[in-house]
Amino acid sequence: MKSLVDHLSQYAAYHRDPRNIVSHFIGIPMIVVAVAVLLSRPESQVAGLWLSPAVLLALFAAGFYLRLELALGMLMSVLMGLSVWAGHVLAAQSTLVWLSSGIGLFVVGWVIQFVGHYYEGRKPAFVDDVSGLIVGPLFVVAELAFLAGLRHDLKRQIEERSGPVRVKRKDLVV
Repeated sequence: MKSLVDHLSQYAAYHRDPRNIVSHFIGIPMIVVAVAVLLSRPESQVAGLWLSPAVLLALFAAGFYLRLELALGMLMSVLMGLSVWAGHVLAAQSTLVWLSSGIGLFVVGWVIQFVGHYYEGRKPAFVDDVSGLIVGPLFVVAELAFLAGLRHDLKRQIEERSGPVRVKRKDLVV
C-alpha cells in the first residue's frame, strides 16, 4: 500500500504552479461540500443513527486518511464531518435549494480546478489515477500546513520526489 508521502508526492507532481495550488484551495473544498450536499439525500435511520450516502462516503474517506497518518487523518475526519454537516443542512432545504447549491458548488469548483490546471499546463492527477479524487482534499490541507510553517519534514520528502513549487519571478531590468 502507498504511504502518505507516496500519495502526496504523486499528486504534487501535477501541482507545482502556485496559481494551480491556490485554485485548489478554493475549488476542492467547494467540490467536497458539493458532494456532501448532493449525497445527503436520501437519509435514513439505522440502529438509531441517521445515515446518508454522504455519511458513508465520509466514513470511507476518514478511514483512508487515518490509515495514512493519525494526525492528518484526524484533521481530515473533522473536516469531512463539517462538510457532511453542511451538506445535511443544505439537503434539509427545499429541493431547489438542495440541488442548486449542490450542483452550483460542484460546477464552479471544477471550473476553478480546470483554470488552475490551465496555468499548470498539465491535466488533473485523477485522470491518470482515480485515487487523486480522495488525495486532493488531503493535498490542500497539507499545503495549507506548509504555508503555516508546519510539517517541514513532510514538505521536504514531497519536494524530493516531485520538485519544489515553481516560483514566478519577474525579470529585473537594470
